[in-house]
Amino acid sequence: MTSFASNVFCRVERVCRHLPVVLNTFLVFSITGEVSYLVLVEAPLEADQKKTEWSAWWKAVHLLAQYFMLGNICWNASLFLKTSPSIRGVFLGGEGMGQGWRYCYTCETHTPPRCSHCYDCKVCVLRRDHHCVFFGQCVGFRNYRYFLSCLLFMWSGLLYAVVMNAEVFIVILKEGVTVHSVLLLLIPWIMLVSGQVSARAFAFAFIADTCVVGFLLVSAFLFFHVFLLLRGQTTREWYSSRRPYNLGVVGNLRHGLGLHWYLCWLSPLIPSPLPGDGLHFQVTGSLEPVR
Repeated sequence: MTSFASNVFCRVERVCRHLPVVLNTFLVFSITGEVSYLVLVEAPLEADQKKTEWSAWWKAVHLLAQYFMLGNICWNASLFLKTSPSIRGVFLGGEGMGQGWRYCYTCETHTPPRCSHCYDCKVCVLRRDHHCVFFGQCVGFRNYRYFLSCLLFMWSGLLYAVVMNAEVFIVILKEGVTVHSVLLLLIPWIMLVSGQVSARAFAFAFIADTCVVGFLLVSAFLFFHVFLLLRGQTTREWYSSRRPYNLGVVGNLRHGLGLHWYLCWLSPLIPSPLPGDGLHFQVTGSLEPVR
């Protein structure tokens, strides 16, 4: 009985661990599909413009930009999940241990500076920033670039979707600011269940609301992490007033995103090797990495 309950718990835990990734994937593709519908069917607004050559080019450019952002989101997210930032497979012994190294009693090994144990991943993570609940994996030394690039394209994609969905808000509020229109925007689920709106109106209102809320949340995450990147800090180090690893704006960008930091954000296919091994880090005012 105990083993059966343990197996059930492990399976539930495994499903819950992947649930945020599945939900995020569903939302991303739902928003993309809705915006594609707006571009292909609804736009432009004037009927006499729908069959013009300008309209065809307008739609082609919008779809190209939209799927460029979608491709970057999916590719960066995939590489983020595949790239483990943990200490597994990393040689931590030898003469390299020095100031700042600690002993992790859970992993039973010495760990370098900026490394800490994640109780969700059950392993120590190199230059650990935080555990991302939306991806179910830690953000660390080797996958930080993909995490930040994914945030950037999610932000730009949601901004684009909010602009495209502005027409939806205008149509909903066209009858005036009434109780019905306000409730449709604030609580579309209840309006659908109560039979006050059609499924089509609910879908547009729900996705439009999701775009706005998602844009605000992603904006907060993106700007916060850009702020930390420029300061040479991780989320865990942000609580401290000390910035021992601040190497200037360009130096921090190189150590966070790699040697090709000025290009790597355009595509995850652009190689950008990191100037370090995740064990030793250059300290402010020093030419040698801390050991």
